[in-house]
Amino acid sequence: MNQQRPVNEASVPALVPNVASRAAIKVLIVDDQEDARWVLTNVMRQAGFTPLPAASGEDALASIQRHTPDIVLLDIGLPDMDGFEVLTRIKLLDKAIPVIMVTGNGKPYDAARAVRAGAWDYITKPFKNTDVLHTVHGALAEKAARSQVRRIVDTPRQADFLLHSMGNSPSIKGIQREVELVARTNFSILVTGESGSGKELVSQAIHALSLRADKPLVAVDCGAIAESLIESELFGHEKGAFTGAHQAKAGAFEQADGGTIFLDEIGNLPLALQGKLLRALETRRIHRIGSTREKKVDFRVVAATNANLLSMVERREFREDLYHRLAEYSIRIPPLRERKEDLVFLTQRFLAQTNTELDKQVKGLSTNAWGILQRYDWHGNARELRNHLRRAVLLCDHPEGLILPELLGMLDQRAQATELKMPERVPAKSSTRETCPFCAPESSLADGTDLSLKELVAQATAQVERAILLRVLEKSHGNKALAARTLRIDYKTIHTKLKVYEISSTQFMKDVYKPVA
Repeated sequence: MNQQRPVNEASVPALVPNVASRAAIKVLIVDDQEDARWVLTNVMRQAGFTPLPAASGEDALASIQRHTPDIVLLDIGLPDMDGFEVLTRIKLLDKAIPVIMVTGNGKPYDAARAVRAGAWDYITKPFKNTDVLHTVHGALAEKAARSQVRRIVDTPRQADFLLHSMGNSPSIKGIQREVELVARTNFSILVTGESGSGKELVSQAIHALSLRADKPLVAVDCGAIAESLIESELFGHEKGAFTGAHQAKAGAFEQADGGTIFLDEIGNLPLALQGKLLRALETRRIHRIGSTREKKVDFRVVAATNANLLSMVERREFREDLYHRLAEYSIRIPPLRERKEDLVFLTQRFLAQTNTELDKQVKGLSTNAWGILQRYDWHGNARELRNHLRRAVLLCDHPEGLILPELLGMLDQRAQATELKMPERVPAKSSTRETCPFCAPESSLADGTDLSLKELVAQATAQVERAILLRVLEKSHGNKALAARTLRIDYKTIHTKLKVYEISSTQFMKDVYKPVA
């Protein structure tokens, strides 16, 4: 546990969100260790927030129902229930609450699991107080932005916007072509992809290249708005329609008249409201709460989700007719781990943005730090990359402006834990394996006693094939075409194999990022 004194929020001035009353923001701190609760409570109190300590999962869930906190710091190791179970139950109570998981040192897989389970981010023990504040501020700022209907004014105008914002890998170039093809139609479009993969950027590009580009683009996060308010936010209400409706209000569909409405995380839309949305899509008419009149509205719908809507349809959690109405054309965004060619571009972009935001002069990453980024799987995608780089830039005090590996400590643990090490070369004197330049690790066979001979051979063959690909790519400096010719296979085959084995050829390229050691 880091026992440093809680820092004053002035130490991170550029990261403090604008709020009318910081004391009104409640931070639920869930940890069974009294020292950890004490430190985090003081950090939050000194930053101006109202801390709500809880020593168990049951205490945390009761506090959520009683106090409705704005954000949760949740330890994974709790005495009464697993932290991931608590996370799941929190999301059932209120999907809009950002949860930051606190992971123990030496448990790298917990972080990946936390992100996949819906956590906003994670911090690790021992933690730095500035790191905790930075993460909390980021989560609160994003929650504030997403919990309201947003009229996006500055939409991109350049035709190749995605290549300038997401990268220029073959995957992104393919998405750019799809966007250019479908943008000028009036199709409803469903954009799918993991959290943080860039669904809103794709939606902005669709609007910018459409015939509606000079009209509004209105964004609604269906998972970040309270269920009791979502109908009013979408369709509007009349004065006096319900308690607190002191004046009439136009909903998102009316605000998007003539333009595009972007329904983010559409899978979170309550089932009871899906029928009203379907009718609005079919009739292009909306009905304000408390009104007896319908209003005709001209809009184009782009929806996005990180959920499998077809599986939700099978479970009767999402209407099948609504799914087909939304998915007249679908665009899938691959996760960052499937397009690591974009790492260089995104890293440079996020470093430049953060330098401007924090008025710093961080030049880049050391060779070892860059290697950590390449080995990591990025389950939180570009958003997770941006968060880690912003954190590293904030904490960077290297005299030459370099981010060193210690600022990426948790990433380094996870990268090392998940990395498949290349099998070592077998000595030439070995009589049993002298025809094979590599061998599968003995532990693979020792641990595989429950496997059949066929399964053991397949496992060993895959390890050897992966090792050969790594060796040839190293010799060709990442040139896939040259590697394919060396192995006497076609380019499509090597590209497929690299994808299967999750190998990025960019790690072997010389002077790609040009970090200074």
